[in-house]
Amino acid sequence: MCLLLMCFVCSVCPAWLHGDPRKVLYPTDSYGQFCGQKGTSNLFTPLFSCYSQTTFYHLVAALKYMIFFCFSLYFLKHCDRGLLISLAVSLVFILLLRFTAGLLLWTTIITVILLLAYVVSLGVTEASFLAMLIFLRRRVQVAIALLREASKAIGHIMSTLFFPVVTFLLLTICISYWAVTAVYLASSGEAIYKVMSPDVSCPYANSTCSPETFNRTNISRSALCLGSQCLFAFYGGETSYHHYLFLLQLSNLLVFLWLVNFSLALEQCTLAGTFASYYWAKRKPQDIPPCPLFSSFSRAIRYHTGSLAFGALILSVVQLLRIILEYMEQKLKGVDNSLSRFIMCCLRCCFWCLEKFIRYMNHNAYIMVAVYGKNFCTSAREAFFLLMRNVVRVAVLDRVTDFLLFLGKVLIAGGVGLFAFFLFTRKIPVIQDEVPNLNYYWIPLLTVVIGAYLIAHGFFSVYAMCVDTLFLCFCDDLERNDGSSEKPFLMSPELHRILGKSSQ
Repeated sequence: MCLLLMCFVCSVCPAWLHGDPRKVLYPTDSYGQFCGQKGTSNLFTPLFSCYSQTTFYHLVAALKYMIFFCFSLYFLKHCDRGLLISLAVSLVFILLLRFTAGLLLWTTIITVILLLAYVVSLGVTEASFLAMLIFLRRRVQVAIALLREASKAIGHIMSTLFFPVVTFLLLTICISYWAVTAVYLASSGEAIYKVMSPDVSCPYANSTCSPETFNRTNISRSALCLGSQCLFAFYGGETSYHHYLFLLQLSNLLVFLWLVNFSLALEQCTLAGTFASYYWAKRKPQDIPPCPLFSSFSRAIRYHTGSLAFGALILSVVQLLRIILEYMEQKLKGVDNSLSRFIMCCLRCCFWCLEKFIRYMNHNAYIMVAVYGKNFCTSAREAFFLLMRNVVRVAVLDRVTDFLLFLGKVLIAGGVGLFAFFLFTRKIPVIQDEVPNLNYYWIPLLTVVIGAYLIAHGFFSVYAMCVDTLFLCFCDDLERNDGSSEKPFLMSPELHRILGKSSQ
């Protein structure tokens, strides 16, 4: 309700009543008429010519739409095969991580050790790396076991991989709302007319006027202002509403950031609740509740909306302050003041670090909200102290997860790009008859590579959320239970076995 009220009061009500998007989309002639519109004529006037502006505008617009239309057809016709392959490969890669996570990680570690051994000057670095690896080997095994368990969880709840589509639709609505409201705000000024006189001695030059009554005023009949005209100057206004247009744009931007962060928080909380139901099931997958994704989404909407909105608001305020600092830096670029530039650089660095920290803490707080149903502040505090008590495990798991997911994205994007290259260059005999001759294949090739990377990123974001949720549940399981018959562990047998060896 607070979001809807803020959207209505700050942006929708004033902007949509006074705004006119045609002021942004179409040029105007010297009389404030929209060029190229029904009921207007292409006038030649001393200041603005509809012919010159409209011709240039329509040429640029036509060129943009032609490029977009042609690229869309070309994309749909020639790139869909590669993107579908990337989707399938991403899905298979996630499901196979339960068998290949350890192999990929240890192969990469051995390769790094051999490379360091080959370079003699890096002997100290290699010794440090080996010592750290020996000291953290149990943590690495736990991280690999969690990665495998996350792959199993996704295999049992496949619907989670397609939940980002819901988030994409919500983000599309948020972006569309912000863009339309921003255009209406930018175009909500009134047409301002000023006196334009060929005689520089005219005392009324550049003063405001009304084109309907100008010919009947003393200005047009004045000897010093002969030949003067009342012509359109710009869009603006002197009302209190027009004085606060900049603040209204900031309010609209804050609402946009808030809605975007809330949509992402809703996705994280929903996925966290889904994967938590998998971890806390005593028998997997028999005891997983039916429709866990829908149940988690319903709980997030019904019980946790306030917590998600509060966390999203904190992050949005910090992001807005960063944007304001960027805006101020652009305004101060021409000022030759080393002290001001140094202060601005320090502020930007501090707010960048603050945003990263808040984003990370919000991420873990949403997991605790989904698992235990407590409010945002309590969940954030418990998540923070739980992570601090397991800081070494957190560091190892984050590095291992980031590395494997980055490796997967690169392998998928590179493999699909290589396949697209052979496809577009007609080097695959089986299907070369279906591919037309392309003079320039780099554009569709880059499109396939970028699209494949984005698709893999979407799938792997769900996988990363699963890993983080299982990790927090694992740490909490260790603290709440002791493995006895009264308080048995609910972790997987592999994790239990690793912990058993470690304790021995």
